[in-house]
Amino acid sequence: MRMVVIVPFLNEERFLPRFLASIAAQTRPPDKLFLVDDGSADASGAIAAEFAEQHSYAVALQRPPRSRERDRLATAHVVRAFCWAVEQVDEPWDVIAKVDGDLDLNPDTLAEIERQMTLDPGLGMAGSYLTETGASGTAGRLRIREVHVHGATKFYRRECWEEIAPIPAIHGWDTADEVKARMRGWRTQSFEMPGGDPLHLRPRGTYDGVARGFRRSGAGAYRLGDHPLHVFLYSLRHVRGPAGIAGTLNYLAGWGGAVVRRDARADRDVREYIRNDELRRMRRRLRLLLHRTTRSALART
Repeated sequence: MRMVVIVPFLNEERFLPRFLASIAAQTRPPDKLFLVDDGSADASGAIAAEFAEQHSYAVALQRPPRSRERDRLATAHVVRAFCWAVEQVDEPWDVIAKVDGDLDLNPDTLAEIERQMTLDPGLGMAGSYLTETGASGTAGRLRIREVHVHGATKFYRRECWEEIAPIPAIHGWDTADEVKARMRGWRTQSFEMPGGDPLHLRPRGTYDGVARGFRRSGAGAYRLGDHPLHVFLYSLRHVRGPAGIAGTLNYLAGWGGAVVRRDARADRDVREYIRNDELRRMRRRLRLLLHRTTRSALART
């Protein structure tokens, strides 16, 4: 199974050396590694070029510098850089991956992904669970559904990729792609890595401020077609997090702002799939809640 790994990055000189060291330590190295500098203004490009000179499987690619944007993540330039790099691949491949440059990969990450895809021909998209260290210094796994694959570790089987490409360049692309895959009969799944999760070195939502991260996430919910009730209930989860009520308010503000602006959205069939799935899960949880409430009431009588 030939595996190509693409790493788009922008101004990652702080984390890129540690990431590249974890790539070099893989028990199963990539057959090809494309390090895509998406217009960095720091030493990231030089770090990538030096690594490519020392490792025959690595290639350093340079995208032209871009003007500074208010929120580069909202415009999904990382996806544009990834898709551009896919077009530069001129050799056979079976699996292609988009991996972020702010990770510290477990040494068995690539080997385990290859093993899972070999075992299950119906697995179209795979990735790893990730762990982050919070402000308190405590490490914890990022909470996701098993069928969701983090945008930071996306491994696509070629046949699946060819059915779902192109990926929409919107915030929320890493949900839209897997929905398109499942709609076409592919399985998508995150896996535990032998020896522990890869580490996400930069906490989610902190690239350019926590408040903006919550607003961006809320806007992404609109772009993906989330049901308004699901948006409200999901926003309440942030109250229990480190950001508290501010996280909830910023999330709702991001969703409302996207509604007013009428931001670009995922394809209609993707939005309908997401909304129907949310309604199904909300109904199931309501039934469970009613069942538990009834049992509790009967136990007291």
